[in-house]
Amino acid sequence: MRWASDITYNSTQMKLLLASQSPRRIELLRNAGFDFEVISSDVEEGPPIPGELPEEYARRAARAKALRVAARSPSGSLVLGADTIVAIGGLILGKPSGPFDATRVLRLLSGQTHEVITAICLARSPDQIEALKHETTFVTFRELDEDEIRAYVASHEPFDKAGAYAIQGLASKFVRRISGCYFNVVGLPVPLLYEVLKTLPPKPGADSWTKCHEQ
Repeated sequence: MRWASDITYNSTQMKLLLASQSPRRIELLRNAGFDFEVISSDVEEGPPIPGELPEEYARRAARAKALRVAARSPSGSLVLGADTIVAIGGLILGKPSGPFDATRVLRLLSGQTHEVITAICLARSPDQIEALKHETTFVTFRELDEDEIRAYVASHEPFDKAGAYAIQGLASKFVRRISGCYFNVVGLPVPLLYEVLKTLPPKPGADSWTKCHEQ
């Protein structure tokens, strides 16, 4: 599946391979005018490594996704991997395993401020990391009562979402305020991605092409 546009970075048209089938990321890239093709990474994210910080986990997962697709893509292809997690008090909250887990997560978030972290990794096939960065947004929920949580879980919206909610969906009414990038909470920090793409050399073989932009 491919979406085309005339968006350019460094005055050079560039197509991305998105290592994700996330409808939210696809929509965000399409709405922003990116030229991209979707290729699933099939990476199992798995649990955090003991002692791993939330941002470290997200960066590791984004890197694994980008490299998996880069390894099987035509030489020189630019691959975007991304991973979004929710964290509260250092506890990483991924996608809920079912309705009981979704209920547990929503109770944790009720009336609290949590972090939404999305890491992005740009890899040049077959195995060159061009950039690895992350963005953090702080989201505050109002107090949720049990009826609200029960009704939201029954909608099935939480089940494929990090942190068991979709800020752009039914859960929008739960959010009291956010601090940071809204698109980051949806699943992709589009402004950060665009800024990173503008720093990349315009074509393979440029003097600085192998420089790794990590921070």
